[in-house]
Amino acid sequence: MLKVQDLQASYGAINALHGISLEVNEGELVALLGTNGAGKSTTLKSICGVLRPIQGTIEFLGENIANKKPESILKKGISLVPEGREIFTSLTVAENLRLGAFVSYERVRYQKDLKEMFALFPILEERLNQPGGLLSGGEQQQLAIARALMSHPKLLMLDEPSLGLSPTMVDNIFELIGVLRERGTTILLVEQNAERALGIADRVYVLKTGQFEFSGTPAQLEKELDIASVYFGGASDGTSEVTL
Repeated sequence: MLKVQDLQASYGAINALHGISLEVNEGELVALLGTNGAGKSTTLKSICGVLRPIQGTIEFLGENIANKKPESILKKGISLVPEGREIFTSLTVAENLRLGAFVSYERVRYQKDLKEMFALFPILEERLNQPGGLLSGGEQQQLAIARALMSHPKLLMLDEPSLGLSPTMVDNIFELIGVLRERGTTILLVEQNAERALGIADRVYVLKTGQFEFSGTPAQLEKELDIASVYFGGASDGTSEVTL
């Protein structure tokens, strides 16, 4: 479904990605791991068109989308839930959801989609007419995911969905991701919580300073690499404060 080859991206004079290549097949959940600043969010932003790559191809369903505008990429079926959620805090929950559906709005379909979102996220129906800014962090994350799903994405990209959430809400978010996976949603997941990501992913890539240091299954990763010490800043003796 998605094939990225030799992708390079930069922020001004700072090179963020140094020729990475990755694939996501239909129905897979692929996790992208790495420290802050490794290039994870940059990869997602490049795929969805927010950041224009300086080199490489991004092939989605057989078409190179590397230089297309974000709205065009969204219409083709790639939806991003950004880090920090980025909901419209002054708009109501209903208005945020309506914006998510703008690329494929049909009244009958829209009402059906709303019912499906309320089944997945019951709290959103309760908060439907409240401004997004009044929601808790976990509720805002649910709204951000629901808004992305309203566009019927063929590929859903999640950037740090558990960031800043309580342990209970983290459980809820990962339970939801599991439900979406079981429904056949193709997912590219960026997540700092390596243990949770490895527990749900089909395959995993590990980024270090803009380059991939590993790709394979979670079982292969846990067997071949000491992730804590090599990728998450642990001590040379293999100890680390990071829980994996």
